[in-house]
Amino acid sequence: MNGEIEMNVHKKTKHIETVRAADADTIAHLSEKELFEYAEFRAQDAERTGYSQYSYWKSVWHNFFRKKAAVVMLCVFALLFVFTFIAAMIGKYNVHSLRIDNALAFTSPDSQFWFGTDNLGRDYWSQVWYATRTSIILAVSVSFGQIFLGVIIGLVWGYVRKLDRFFTELYNLIDNIPTIIYMTLIALMVGKSYMIIALGIIAFGWLATARNVRNLVFMYRDREYNLASRCLGTGLWRILTKNILPYLVSVIILRLALAIPSTIAYETTLAYLGLMDISTPSLGILLRNARSFFLDYPYLLIIPASIVSVITITFYLAGNALSDACDPRNHV
Repeated sequence: MNGEIEMNVHKKTKHIETVRAADADTIAHLSEKELFEYAEFRAQDAERTGYSQYSYWKSVWHNFFRKKAAVVMLCVFALLFVFTFIAAMIGKYNVHSLRIDNALAFTSPDSQFWFGTDNLGRDYWSQVWYATRTSIILAVSVSFGQIFLGVIIGLVWGYVRKLDRFFTELYNLIDNIPTIIYMTLIALMVGKSYMIIALGIIAFGWLATARNVRNLVFMYRDREYNLASRCLGTGLWRILTKNILPYLVSVIILRLALAIPSTIAYETTLAYLGLMDISTPSLGILLRNARSFFLDYPYLLIIPASIVSVITITFYLAGNALSDACDPRNHV
């Protein structure tokens, strides 16, 4: 048996050597022009081989628009904000020239007063939509401000080791005192205007974002590409913005999306406690004013509370969807 196997192997080996010898004789008789073919340079083909169709933001929006619920809710919010301007034009009364008429107090919604009237007989339609616009602008402005400040401080806090002790102690000092105490002192000593309150919320609202960003920077600070950048003399801000910040985009967007409804809820709390200027309507002011009458006149509470709920749900769904879409791990 072994003898037959060895004979078969010997025959196959001899056949392979014969084929190789024949191929070598064939190649030897071929001319140089027949053996080689010169490849021509085509710039278009070279660009095609070195070009990638991938685009980060194109992939982000592609993934985001696949979440139908988030897209629908974002469209609802956009229509809601646009309608705050349209409502002022189609309404019968101007919010800045509403007269107090006790005879019309607590009028139920009808053809004249589409959302009814409040306890002072003022048109509720104009107040609700003006308050919605005010609260949205305030929430978006404050949220962008505190997220921007928190990201900048968090990047420096997490990357520069010498400043870690300083920012940690600053964080502990501010965070151990309830924010409502700071806001009360600001309202009583400085003022209750929207600008002052907005700056106050920004001044004390960056803590959570900065802490989160700082912990994430620790994960990326000493990776090989950052060490190589430092060895090559790359500046601090370029390392932070080019090497580290792109990895935090999904987290930042999520925090921003959740900060907007949180700011509206916080503004409602401040208005309920009387720490904001009540001369300018906002959703918080309307909810504050309705607290004593909503059992008998529920429309005073249901209408602004429904708008706050829509805004909160919208940014929760859209924020989560956009955060997932910005995560590079979800890209193909």
